[in-house]
Amino acid sequence: MNKPLAASVAQVSDLATELKPNAPDSFICPVSDIFDRHSVAAELAAALDDLPNERDIRAATVAVLSRARETGRAVIASSFQAQPFASRTTTRAYSWLTDQIVELVLEVATQRLHPLPNPTEGEKLSLIAVGGYGRGEMAPESDVDLLFLTPYKMTPWAESVIESMLYMLWDLKLKVGHASRTVKDCIRLAREDYTIRTSLVEYRYLAGDEKLAKRLGAQLWSDLFKGTAGEFIEAKLDERSERHRKQGGQRYVVEPNVKEGKGGLRDLQSLFWISKYVNGVKDAADLVGLGVFSPDEFETFVTAEDFLWAVRCHLHLITGRATDQLTFDLQVEVAEAMGYTDHGGRRAVEHFMQAYFRQANSVGELTRIFLTALEATHTKPEPMLVRLLGRRKRAKVPYAIKQNRLTVADEDAFLADNVNMLRIFEEALRTGTLLHPDAMRLIAANLDLIDEDMRQNKEARRIFIDLLLKHGNPERGLRRMNELGVLDAFIPEFAPIVAMMQFNMYHHYTVDEHTIQCISNLAQIERKELIEELPVASGILERGVNRKVLYVALLLHDIGKGRDEDHSILGAQIARKVAPRLGLSKKDCDTVEWLIRYHLLMSDVAQKRDISEPRTVRGFAKAVKSVERLDLLTVLTVCDIRGVGPDTWNNWKAVLLRNLYTATKDALQNGLEDLNRETRENEAKRALRATLTDWSAKALKAEAGRHYGPYWQGLPLAAHVIFANLLHDISDDEIRIDLMLDEDRDATRACFAMVDHPGLFSRMTGALALVGANIVDASSYTSKDGYATAVFWIQDNDGHPYEESRLPRLRQMIVKTLKGEVVARDALVSKDKIKKRERAFRVPTNITFDNEGSEIYTIIEVESRDRPGLLFDLTRTLANNHVYIASAVIATYGEQVVDTFYVKDMVGLKYYADSKRAALERKLREAIAQGSERAHT
Repeated sequence: MNKPLAASVAQVSDLATELKPNAPDSFICPVSDIFDRHSVAAELAAALDDLPNERDIRAATVAVLSRARETGRAVIASSFQAQPFASRTTTRAYSWLTDQIVELVLEVATQRLHPLPNPTEGEKLSLIAVGGYGRGEMAPESDVDLLFLTPYKMTPWAESVIESMLYMLWDLKLKVGHASRTVKDCIRLAREDYTIRTSLVEYRYLAGDEKLAKRLGAQLWSDLFKGTAGEFIEAKLDERSERHRKQGGQRYVVEPNVKEGKGGLRDLQSLFWISKYVNGVKDAADLVGLGVFSPDEFETFVTAEDFLWAVRCHLHLITGRATDQLTFDLQVEVAEAMGYTDHGGRRAVEHFMQAYFRQANSVGELTRIFLTALEATHTKPEPMLVRLLGRRKRAKVPYAIKQNRLTVADEDAFLADNVNMLRIFEEALRTGTLLHPDAMRLIAANLDLIDEDMRQNKEARRIFIDLLLKHGNPERGLRRMNELGVLDAFIPEFAPIVAMMQFNMYHHYTVDEHTIQCISNLAQIERKELIEELPVASGILERGVNRKVLYVALLLHDIGKGRDEDHSILGAQIARKVAPRLGLSKKDCDTVEWLIRYHLLMSDVAQKRDISEPRTVRGFAKAVKSVERLDLLTVLTVCDIRGVGPDTWNNWKAVLLRNLYTATKDALQNGLEDLNRETRENEAKRALRATLTDWSAKALKAEAGRHYGPYWQGLPLAAHVIFANLLHDISDDEIRIDLMLDEDRDATRACFAMVDHPGLFSRMTGALALVGANIVDASSYTSKDGYATAVFWIQDNDGHPYEESRLPRLRQMIVKTLKGEVVARDALVSKDKIKKRERAFRVPTNITFDNEGSEIYTIIEVESRDRPGLLFDLTRTLANNHVYIASAVIATYGEQVVDTFYVKDMVGLKYYADSKRAALERKLREAIAQGSERAHT
């Protein structure tokens, strides 16, 4: 199954030759095209001839070298753009060009500005490249890290040379990091500071006194590196952990840092730093000879490094600065620069980011292998807890525990039964151990054993389902199976979504990682870790559901993503093939298929529709049909939303889903006929009378009689109480406002009462937009005596309610806008902007009219690109066209928003006429287009 040794050795030899900076093909274009040293030196000599003073010499030097440098950079950039993946030869070329510039600057400083015919022993200077520049790799905008090395303390001559050099390098627009030290200083400071020590690990002699540079290298090894490998490794691993924490701690963050992020260049560089420090290796290829990496793993190392460097170089060229963060807007530009195209129902940027995340995953695997290899040689200590627990573990044949990790003791026995490709993950969960890199290598090299016969094997099916259901922690096994390629080998339909990025601001993870996060959430609920946070879902699982159906449905719910078709429909079709293969019964297969087909239904109804509408609940109950399916769909929906990202789930969504679940379950158990407006109205009035015990019978009768039916059916009791008090003895010129923190819903509730007039709802949305409030729900009603009552639930830009301290300003702005002192349309112009990094997202505008979803309203659903002034533009357009807005439901999904309006025309009827609907849609689209153009300027 493994490659022949001779081929492997040749493969490493070829790659090692390619990696050497002095190889004939180590630059992306001919050296003479980049920088002709002889010609530039001649031009420089001519320019400096007979110049009278130091200032003129420096200026002439900078002029000549600037032209040469810009020409060379342009040649490299042009060649790289023509070969967008040729990063290794590109970074070598940029480094070599910098060498030529720096060395000529040194020549001018030592021979023309500060000549020293007879230098003493102390008047020597060695110019050394350190850090990334020392490694001979540079992106277009990388820093130039220099060490000016002197034998003893700094002399006036050395100070003058260094000062003149730095002035010229700065004038050349080089970003120079520099230090002036003696050999003794280097040893002393590097002993105290690991950043300095790391930079010296990759020192490279450039020019000046070569013997002095060699002395530094010898003393670094004998006086510092030797015997201190353990402490250096611990320091670099601690640094790595802190770096990952700062970058979000996940390999699959949506805007990764190519250099510092998890699975980025710095992780690869750390492996090499440690290897160089421990073993003195000169090249990454030496890691194969040391047994750290196999030939295939070394090839993976090279591929990942080349890809990541290519991305970094394109980032620098596009932005013209040292940018390492792959922000959304830059992802689109880098994808285009690297030649990715739209195809298969996905954008070019999504194909590019899938490739990126696959390389980041490879870096993670290499890191695990490398660190375990260090433990094997006792260079890196094992964690104390692992050592203590390790004594009690026992593995079944043909497995063994090695370095407290599960490995394969008998490879022949393991490979003789292909079901062992799954069984090893079951054994890892049983023993509570991680897989040893040796076992990972064996699995990765023999994925072809997972064939169609194995997929149909009854024992293989049993093991896979047990991995989901019986060990309490399916996330760990699934993630490792996914990283090693076992999951998509066993379920080939899973392969397209591995490392698949969804290019939007809503999803925080790749599709496969989202799936694993969803299953992790389900396992947490089952372990009773989220009872307080998720009482409904926890209660459902406590009472009991079909766990096999639920886990398989979650595993497959997004398997249809990334194609032209609706992923719910396609996913259900795929599940129709996969579920029977996993051993599910016909009934269970049908339920899994239904759950995947409708896995977005509950979320959509809860977040995009008015749940107080009886017809909303009736329609949802008819779709669900049974309490059993309702329970399954509710838990799946909760896990799906929570699996989108760490801040996606909140109390607002929890309340919406809880209310929909409760109302639907009641309807399914007690009959849909109980869901009618008259029943709700009578119950609401009865509840208000029971609450307002200090009101007179006359006042209660007046309050109960002043509102139309929708007011009673659409608001909770708490809102009825607030409005009763706001309207009590209100005068025609008053604006009464009640602002309250609603912790149960993670929102601030804003209630308004005043005389009604046309466009009032729009003015309220404008006032809230001006203070940066995001409206998540809103309802407006007009009383029989001409007063408007409106309630808004609002959040700040971070999705949180407004603190008490911010409420006075909120109230002040609302009052000013409602009184006409501030004109929202004008004041919003400067605020209604889309951030540059978010402009790359495409969200088509869709507008639908629904006359069936409500008994008395037309439902207008507008799906479009979110921006601060969108809701105001929509409500103003509706108001200008004499549309009465009864309520609005706002659902935001990253950069996409779905605004749903329950409306009537000016005489209180639905919009039945096609012509009226078409005219209204046209005007809404015009308002969206005009606002979008304004937001992008």
